Amino acid sequence: MIRERAYPVEPWHVRETRLDMDVLAQSESVFALSNGHVGLRGNLDEGEPHGLPGTYLNSFYELRPLPYAEAGFGFPESGQTVVNVTNGKLIRLLVDDEPLDVRYGELRSHERVLDLRAGTLHRELHWRSPAGRDVKVRSTRLVSFTQRAVAAIHYEVEALEGPLRLILQSELVANETLPPQSRDPRVAAVLESPLQAEEELTTDDGGLLIHRTKVSGLRVAAAMAHDVDAPERTTIESEGYQDWVRTTIGCVLKPGQTLRVVKYLTYGWSSRRSLPALRDQVGAALAAARLDGWDGLRREQREYLDEFWDAADVRVEGDPEVQQAVRFGLFHVLQAGARAERRPIAAKGLTGPGYDGHAFWDTEMFVLPVLTYTQPGAVRDALHWRHSTLPQAQERARTLNLAGAAFPWRTIEGPESSAYWPAGTAAFHIAADIADALRRYVLVTGDQALEEEIGLELLVETARLWRSLGHHDRTGRFHIDGVTGPDEYTAVKNDNVYTNLMAQRNLLTAADCAMRHRDQAQDLGVTEEEAAAWRDAANAMHLPYDPEFGVHGQVEGFTRLQEWDFEHTPPEKYPLLLHYPYFDLYRKQVVKQADLVLAMHWRGDAFTGPEKMRNFNYYERRTVRDSSLSACTQAVMAAEVGHPELAHRYLREAALMDLHDLNENTRDGVHMASLAGAWIALVAGFGGLRDHDGTLSFSPRLPSRLSRLEFSLQWRGMRLRVDVRPHQTTYSLRNGGPDTVVELRHHAEPIRVTAAQPVTVPVPPAHPSGPQPEQPPGRAPLLHLPENMT
Repeated sequence: MIRERAYPVEPWHVRETRLDMDVLAQSESVFALSNGHVGLRGNLDEGEPHGLPGTYLNSFYELRPLPYAEAGFGFPESGQTVVNVTNGKLIRLLVDDEPLDVRYGELRSHERVLDLRAGTLHRELHWRSPAGRDVKVRSTRLVSFTQRAVAAIHYEVEALEGPLRLILQSELVANETLPPQSRDPRVAAVLESPLQAEEELTTDDGGLLIHRTKVSGLRVAAAMAHDVDAPERTTIESEGYQDWVRTTIGCVLKPGQTLRVVKYLTYGWSSRRSLPALRDQVGAALAAARLDGWDGLRREQREYLDEFWDAADVRVEGDPEVQQAVRFGLFHVLQAGARAERRPIAAKGLTGPGYDGHAFWDTEMFVLPVLTYTQPGAVRDALHWRHSTLPQAQERARTLNLAGAAFPWRTIEGPESSAYWPAGTAAFHIAADIADALRRYVLVTGDQALEEEIGLELLVETARLWRSLGHHDRTGRFHIDGVTGPDEYTAVKNDNVYTNLMAQRNLLTAADCAMRHRDQAQDLGVTEEEAAAWRDAANAMHLPYDPEFGVHGQVEGFTRLQEWDFEHTPPEKYPLLLHYPYFDLYRKQVVKQADLVLAMHWRGDAFTGPEKMRNFNYYERRTVRDSSLSACTQAVMAAEVGHPELAHRYLREAALMDLHDLNENTRDGVHMASLAGAWIALVAGFGGLRDHDGTLSFSPRLPSRLSRLEFSLQWRGMRLRVDVRPHQTTYSLRNGGPDTVVELRHHAEPIRVTAAQPVTVPVPPAHPSGPQPEQPPGRAPLLHLPENMT
């Protein structure tokens, strides 16, 4: 954990004012740049020192064996792991034969700034070589949102004394040496030098490398070119070998003179296109980048982000750390999905190799809700990606003797890639999560064309899964047995409430959609009898309930399980899964992450207010938050049941997960779901956003230390602005004609908002909430509110 404040609190920047080698890998994740297609970790320009080098392309992976102590029928045989592709970030500098390396000589100043409005990473350093020669270096890096294949670096060297002889070496390097990523020697062997050279090409001012993975057979091309502004006596030459291409620039600078270099990078990959086609693709992208030039790329980047922030910005008054963190989170969520274009949004985005680069249900239930209301085009693409994997999900269902589609718990290309069968096989809730993401997208955008094109089929195939997975008992109740819900400490159990409620909505949504599109449904083989069976199952869905405690069981029989001995669990034994056998966790009342509480958020229409309060208090005492997915959900529900100060603390934990490295694993990439969770905690928690029945609904109420919360949502092509103050809320439309109307609910009361007339309504006083809920000993939210918060 970064215990001292690593980054000064600023509303639009993440600034590092000194280089701390102990958290170098963490800062590389924080400062990563991406557009959803290309991802560059925030490594230093000169490449060393580094925590973890990384350049990634969305869905570019290598196959690897999955380890099993004992094989079993239906276990996946191989997995996919994201590959560190050709590194184009490298710019090495020699000052009078001394390589610039911050570990040698004297680093007199060093600063890096992630600019959330400009979409750039800027670096400035003043270095004195071991021979006593001083230079200033300034670099600015971007990954273009407008030109999908393009990244660029503007690099300047200023001589502070002289004359200085400078040699700048700009490189493309494949098969970099990486720290070990797996303890399994079979996996390590696959991931060591995974790229086979196919072609290298040099030009006067750059070059190109083309490689192919050894097992998955994916081809990747990377190209570079340079614009150089230097004194007259400057040499430029390039050389290339199978795994690297280097362009060397040499000059002599007098005091005050500056060498300026713009490095253009382009990337492309394919499993189908020929080598010449891929070569031409990156060459064309390089020509387009140079046509715009550095100034054009920066201008386009700023214009793109101006448009995004105008539609998506969240303003928080009263907690500057959260203000910075929620914008940081939105920026990374945008980077993960903006140009993914029918490829997955991974749990770490393209910021690191964590989770092998896999996408989980995190995408549908944390990231996509945020993007649905802020960047819906990215959600459309993400749903197209899920639909493209439908044949593999259908095959997986057949393997498991089920109908419909069984989507993977974790994957890159579509097949299940988890060797942990209680999740990889039994976490079926992913099907309902996908269906709910589709339902929400269509609701918010009104995109009926997507519903007809791919939505109906996704809904039908997931509904068929639930109907075959579940069964009616002799009394008619419908049960879904032997599944794992969001809480991985309670695995392979009967009637997980979250799973059952999300499946219920899935079944009803599928039946309604089939009736709206009868011809297309008929083409998919849907009969009126099948749709009726879906409705019957949904209406008879069993939800475990313990009348003695007045709470819902997370799964059937949960409240009768033995309690976990929290009193005698020392802090160093968390997370529990690393220190106790799963067998022990599965049979005790201990919750890794919000599960029943998550059900109350996304299916709040299925619970009464008193039930929510009792459930929240009960599970709060048993939830240890060994997952970064939990704090934001607990924030949402703490706010709803009347504990706004506790909600504020959970909000801070979710928002600052990576800026403070709370889980001590930010080095592997940022936690995309937790970053999205900061927005969810603010907008769904303190803004009270819900969309259960197809109507936009808000129940805003602020904690004592926040004086204002202002956020925007996209709704049916309109931009709705919500301005929450302690005693009133203003709703306004920022586009649309004079007759444009949005009907919504404020604390259950209907209101109409027009473009011409904002509506200001009072925030009703909060109801008494009872005593403050207790957490397991030592597991209270980690980040308390600063005493001097303003």
